[in-house]
Amino acid sequence: MATQPAIAANRILNLEYVASFPGVRALAWDGDQLYASRGYTLLRGHAGKEPIQWCVVAGFRPSWWRRLTSCNGLTFRLMRDGFHALAVHPRGNLIAAVPGAIVTLGAGEKEFRVTRRILRGTRPLHIVTTPGGGAFWGEYFDNPERAEVHIYASTDGGRTWDAAHTFPRGAIRHVHNILYDGWEDCLWILTGDYGRECRIIRASLNLRTQDEVLSNTQQARAVGALVTKEGLFFASDTPLEQNYIYHLDRRGQLRRLAPIPSSSIYACRNRGGMFFSTMVEPSVVNRSARVRLYGSADGCVWDSLAEWRKDGWPMALFQYGNAFLPDGENRTNLLAVSTIAVANADLQTSIWRTED
Repeated sequence: MATQPAIAANRILNLEYVASFPGVRALAWDGDQLYASRGYTLLRGHAGKEPIQWCVVAGFRPSWWRRLTSCNGLTFRLMRDGFHALAVHPRGNLIAAVPGAIVTLGAGEKEFRVTRRILRGTRPLHIVTTPGGGAFWGEYFDNPERAEVHIYASTDGGRTWDAAHTFPRGAIRHVHNILYDGWEDCLWILTGDYGRECRIIRASLNLRTQDEVLSNTQQARAVGALVTKEGLFFASDTPLEQNYIYHLDRRGQLRRLAPIPSSSIYACRNRGGMFFSTMVEPSVVNRSARVRLYGSADGCVWDSLAEWRKDGWPMALFQYGNAFLPDGENRTNLLAVSTIAVANADLQTSIWRTED
């Protein structure tokens, strides 16, 4: 039976538990529809039906050995199986990341096909699309020699990809995230990991113009971020310093909002608020053994709303404890959180409702 996490009481932003779905990972919202995966099968659920009723959208056929490893929870974690990111393209295509490849599903099709093999690393952390039809993802790989790093773009709905921008050798370690800003019609690019490699960049949609807004500090080492009318909300992702949630306004002014006990790499929002999750990635500074969900109704006051204890399996092999938050635009008051490597809620998606 699915287990509900411990939920804090008497918070300004309240969560009402709705349901849990073992074996499901939430990937992206598209208005009032939630895309999720079960292994290499893509599901879609409508927020108007409670609990959410899932229907099969399409599938991806991995190599034979991944079909085996994805059938067991521990080997699934060990081999980092399944879908890891998904974006809905304005033309109706779905673009996703699976281990070793970017895959695309055309409108009306039932099977994802590989549109770009990933030769460095296994997959990007996020994929973003723009209303004008662009799609982008940045390379995310270990990169100890600090080789050049590419941002790939597609103008045909994810069918073909070209390197649209290259960070030169020694500039960054890898790309953490790319977000679309509908208020300024631009992109935000987040990179890491040390010194000048940590950057928050505002870029034009063709990537030819780039403005380095924040850099050269571990507090600019960010992955999870949210774009709002007022600017950029982000959380730091550093094992070297205390982590915080921040707000970077449209004038470039940075404000520290709340401390968090460990690194954060996922963020999302719904009709009722904004959310960041933390992960269990132990260091001298990050000593928490619990995954936490933070939320705010107004962007000013942030509270810990839920938490999960890391399970007993080794992190180096079976992943850090984490809570994945879906990308995309969520027009509902539902919140989907997918947990991994935590006690009693491993590989499970929980759905809550926030008050309007």
